[in-house]
Amino acid sequence: MKILIIGNMGYVGPSVVKELARQHPDAVLHGFDNAYFAHCLTGAETLPERHLEKQFYGDVRHLPEGMLEGYTAVVQLAAISNDPMGSRFAAVTREINQEATVRIARQAARENVRNFVFASSCSVYGVASGEPRKESDSLAPMTAYAKSKIGSEEALAEVEGDMVITSLRFATACGMSERLRLDLVLNDFVACALSEGKITVLSDGTPWRPLIDVSDMARAIDWAIQRPASNGGRMLSINTGSNQRNHQVRDLASAVAEMIPGTTVSINEEGAVDSRSYKVDFSLYESLAPNYQPRMTLKDSIQGLIEGLQRMEFGDADFRNSSLMRLQVLQGHVDQGRVTEGLVWVKES
Repeated sequence: MKILIIGNMGYVGPSVVKELARQHPDAVLHGFDNAYFAHCLTGAETLPERHLEKQFYGDVRHLPEGMLEGYTAVVQLAAISNDPMGSRFAAVTREINQEATVRIARQAARENVRNFVFASSCSVYGVASGEPRKESDSLAPMTAYAKSKIGSEEALAEVEGDMVITSLRFATACGMSERLRLDLVLNDFVACALSEGKITVLSDGTPWRPLIDVSDMARAIDWAIQRPASNGGRMLSINTGSNQRNHQVRDLASAVAEMIPGTTVSINEEGAVDSRSYKVDFSLYESLAPNYQPRMTLKDSIQGLIEGLQRMEFGDADFRNSSLMRLQVLQGHVDQGRVTEGLVWVKES
């Protein structure tokens, strides 16, 4: 196999590269990235890209024609990757997350790529009370980020040809990475516990969140790059995670406190109910990919974060204003004149 991982230099990419290199030692692995976060290494002893045969640099909005010829599979991870960034850079979010994704998929189909994998999100369900959401349920994307994901899925369904397309609707990511993000609920709680000894939940703690560790995201991508059309259909949008990892926010905080002695938890019982609450049904993924099911438990993810942050000698209580928050990194690039408001790199004179 010859595999191109687009957006490999973010939070999820290092785990994907490592997993594919381990599972397919004879495969040719390439990366393509715009390098917004390339410098955001966290405890990595060597570059995660050491597993790649080549690393290409460029803007996914301008992927060269002919670039995808000869690849067996293309994995599209590149994205403005959460709601705060999507709000700050709404137009760019649509350009990168949706328009570029669809353009790349059409190019991949023209250039005879066998499998195309898109990193989508369970956030497409929006406010979803009641029973866990299945793939056939109605969608209610509430943010620019979520809208870009479902917009991509809808357009991908129109791509012609024989290329097998898998949109993995991932649960909320968590866990340690060689390019760690702390702007994710579980990662934030562990960072708070280690740096301050306390976790403050601003809502009443009742919202539901499905979680998936980055290492298990990588396993799902390994499944999707090999998936035949006979296993789920040529076009497939699938909830990707585990029914055992639907958690209420207050239970996440309690689990972290239990594993980091001395941590106090403060829940704002009078706070407004967070409308971003959804449980997700992952039964279809369990039936179609039985050998690629998530292995990491909640405790496993917490322990991995604890060990990783301790290796980094992490103790910054002001981490929300640091480079461990992706919005801070992008805004820093803009403020320093390294990129434009459209997130295009400025050439140095």
